[in-house]
Amino acid sequence: MAVEKSVPGASLAEVLDRVLDKGLVIDAWVRCSLVGIEFLGIEARIVIASVETYLKYAEAIGLTATA
Repeated sequence: MAVEKSVPGASLAEVLDRVLDKGLVIDAWVRCSLVGIEFLGIEARIVIASVETYLKYAEAIGLTATA
């Protein structure tokens, strides 16, 4: 995958267009415990992509049903 440099004057619209085109996944898991007793557990998965990008990659890994 090639790394592309962006120009310093990139607008928010250009950044949003790139994120929706390529997609962005944030996966976080936090667990806090004291003396072996878990008192806080947080799981989060955030996927940001356009519908077209999601469907393209979901089909590639078999997440969509074929008609």
